[in-house]
Amino acid sequence: MKKGTYNRFWRWHFFGALFMAPLLITLTLSGIGYLFYNDVEKVAYKDLFFGNSEEISQLTIDEGISLVKQENEGFEVSKVMIMDEPYNTRLTLKSESGEEKYVFLDDHNEIVGSQNPKYTYANIMRNVHSSLFVGGTVVNYLVELAACWAIFLLFSGLYMTFKSRALKKPKKSTHRLQFKRVHALIGTIITIPMIILIFTGLPWSAFMGNFIYTASQEHPSIGTPLLQQQPPTSDMSEIPWATRKEEAPTSDKPDPHANHGGNGDMPGIDMGHNGIAVEELMEKVQGEKISTPYSIVYPFSEDGVFTVSKGSNTGVTGLDVHPAEEMTSYFDQYSGDLISKVGYDEYGILAKWFTWGIPLHEGHLFGLPNKIINLIVCLAFLFLIFYGFKMWLSRKRKGNISAPPKTTSKISIGFVVLMVFLGVIMPLFGISLLVVLAIEGILYLVRRARDDTRTE
Repeated sequence: MKKGTYNRFWRWHFFGALFMAPLLITLTLSGIGYLFYNDVEKVAYKDLFFGNSEEISQLTIDEGISLVKQENEGFEVSKVMIMDEPYNTRLTLKSESGEEKYVFLDDHNEIVGSQNPKYTYANIMRNVHSSLFVGGTVVNYLVELAACWAIFLLFSGLYMTFKSRALKKPKKSTHRLQFKRVHALIGTIITIPMIILIFTGLPWSAFMGNFIYTASQEHPSIGTPLLQQQPPTSDMSEIPWATRKEEAPTSDKPDPHANHGGNGDMPGIDMGHNGIAVEELMEKVQGEKISTPYSIVYPFSEDGVFTVSKGSNTGVTGLDVHPAEEMTSYFDQYSGDLISKVGYDEYGILAKWFTWGIPLHEGHLFGLPNKIINLIVCLAFLFLIFYGFKMWLSRKRKGNISAPPKTTSKISIGFVVLMVFLGVIMPLFGISLLVVLAIEGILYLVRRARDDTRTE
């Protein structure tokens, strides 16, 4: 490629890094924090996770749930998370206003304590990482845009490294050349790991994540399996990514004259009509050879179903399973009979990829080594940014931004191909490129008009 192409990459790389660095640093630091959320929470919330109530009477799970409802007026139980020992059972409660609570039950199904979900360590780290703890569509898109630009920065940096032979030890070394060489070396080493980390995190993103999931559902052969279902009405954040937005099947409505568990509401059932008790449901689940840990999502309509799932990316300490063990099953809320079941083997290749990719991104796919590798890559990325700024400051002139020189040469085919490729696989990045080109065009016309005025 010509020198003009190098300067164009350099200039876009410079401005991209300058504007996106604060976001990228925030995302990296919060990502490091989230890597160890299981370890932190097991210590920080030890009493809730593993402790016991002062009460020693043995309650059934339904009696425990009923007690929780009595002590949390205005809240209804929406989920029950049955953990492996020694973890306590965790209930998720919701109010009509949307407020949430976590309540923990010990081995006797007595109340141990509660949490405000908004301020748990895992949720804080996740919210900062995904939406800067602010939320909203614009912020979510901004976070995703930063991740997309990071991909471009890595590719363009790799090109400039080999084009300028930055890895070659200079005959006469200067501070700037030393910074450039370290920056180039780190970037070359972590390009592939960082791209893997970024792309395995995109399924959770606002724009591209929705695009990926839509493609997964519209093409079952490569994505998620089809089910004849009715949309569930409860929040499904603990359900595996591959089946999270799928419609659940419906329960057969009971004969109003039949006896389905006696008169009145069963303990723990928040729908205002008869239904199977959670204790009975758990027996049905066990009968289907579904082992703990798993999550039970309540039905909230007369024809809804119990959703019982095992996920590899739940975000709940103690609830994650191996990707191959992922499963989503639907049980009739009246009889407790299994209606349908979707497991990892039924996923298409796209769903399987992200079922493995998300826990890899979160650092718990293969235990501690996964966390350590991700930590090293993240720290290296922070050093990459640090040395990039050191390199810029070493050549920056006082009172001048010292941006890379503009180029008037024609845009090369290679540059266009790379930008189109990145814009297609990352649509939000492509949209940002069009915005940048529009701004560049407007500035060019303004400068041209100004020059014409001066010549008159």
